[in-house]
Amino acid sequence: MMRNLTMLMDFYELTMANGYFVKGFKDTKVVFDVFYRSNPDQGGFAICAGLQQVIDYINNMHFTEDDIAYLRGRNMFDEGFLEYLSNFHFKGTIEAVPEGTIVYPNTPLLTVTAPLIDAQLIETMLLLTINHQSLIATKTNRICRAAGNAVMMEFGARRAQGPDAAELGARAAFIGGADATATTSADELFGIPAVGTMAHSWVQFFPSEYEAFQAYAEIYPDSCTLLIDTYDVLDSGIINAIKVAKEVLEPMGKRLKGIRIDSGDLAYLSKKVRKILDAAGCEDCKIVVSNSVDEHLIESLNNQAACIDSYGVGERLITAKSDPVFGGVYKLVAVEENGVFQPRIKISENVEKITNPGKKSLYRIYQNGIGISDLLATYDEEVDFTRPLKVINPNKPWKNLILEHYTAKKLHVTVFQDGVQVYQSPSLQEIRAYVKHQLDHEVWDEEKRFENPHTHYLDFTPAMYQLKQDLLSAHTKDQK
Repeated sequence: MMRNLTMLMDFYELTMANGYFVKGFKDTKVVFDVFYRSNPDQGGFAICAGLQQVIDYINNMHFTEDDIAYLRGRNMFDEGFLEYLSNFHFKGTIEAVPEGTIVYPNTPLLTVTAPLIDAQLIETMLLLTINHQSLIATKTNRICRAAGNAVMMEFGARRAQGPDAAELGARAAFIGGADATATTSADELFGIPAVGTMAHSWVQFFPSEYEAFQAYAEIYPDSCTLLIDTYDVLDSGIINAIKVAKEVLEPMGKRLKGIRIDSGDLAYLSKKVRKILDAAGCEDCKIVVSNSVDEHLIESLNNQAACIDSYGVGERLITAKSDPVFGGVYKLVAVEENGVFQPRIKISENVEKITNPGKKSLYRIYQNGIGISDLLATYDEEVDFTRPLKVINPNKPWKNLILEHYTAKKLHVTVFQDGVQVYQSPSLQEIRAYVKHQLDHEVWDEEKRFENPHTHYLDFTPAMYQLKQDLLSAHTKDQK
């Protein structure tokens, strides 16, 4: 049965919704955007993930009798509002970038057009879901790009902030490029290959390291990977691993698949172990490492010519330790008045927090197959992409930018229409492949740099730029 997460919301969503109901605004339609302001780890892009869990949440959203009883017990909600909630179902429209889309700051990842109460009540879950999985998918992809052709496995469950973070983190990691997970339930739920061999406790349990390796090889001769750092990698672990390969596996016609190192100087040990394995005729034995791995350590290991075939990455991936907040926000951008959506803007002393107003369309502009910029247009304007296109960079509005020899793609798809799901979600494998295709073919290499990546431009159509300037000017006049 699908979990009912309807009450997982900030309490202010309920107090505001009750206020809107009492004041007669429950049927007023509004528009909210989900967007973020900066890329994690000062990277060049992010990967949007979590849309499937948004869909599941919206489809299952309802208030139970116990929920209503709890709210009634707070003695602060109108009885008519509680009756409204008891029959609640989401009635709005949601447009979003498909899951796995490469995205950039200040673009609407998801737009909600809905009755005011509907739009307000879903805020927390939308942000929780998109923020978490987008963060983990983006972090994972950084690690995978550093790892290159090496296998990258997600080992983070025991360091995750709870069971949902472990399972959905594994899902997001797979979208970002991880090849496998150590989390069994992620395989059962999502079909992500679960992998695992032994822990140090297996080796400690047996009277000797050799007997531990021997027992494991006898049970799993077709997939034998041995953990060799319980006692001493070079003076014990690798010696006993090779002995088991020769005395147990090879007589069965099997090969030692791999050894794993979970501590120590990974560059030094991997190179020494590689020489020992090769000298013993185990050239096909893979070297797996773990122990607080991230993209920066992998880059360092690469620079030291470490001999590593596979990485198990745990805490620094599942918690996105270097930058653990994605920072997505949910902002009101339009209110329907007399059948027309009137734009709203949030103004701040911090310029980066000034919102892009109004209901918008989001396009990606391509030249020679590469996405060179994103473009915001007002929702109702017809943009002629068959002709040279004038755009405005809001950070440099004085520049005369005319785009030629380009193509444009609208990024949003309609997920819910008037409360009904109209979007067929792709499989997790398809989402993962979509990420890889974009990064292989549609994103500048310069945007993939870990240090000082190229900035992907966000441009406005002249109409969109003028709309924002008009609202800023009107606000300034109001303050005089």
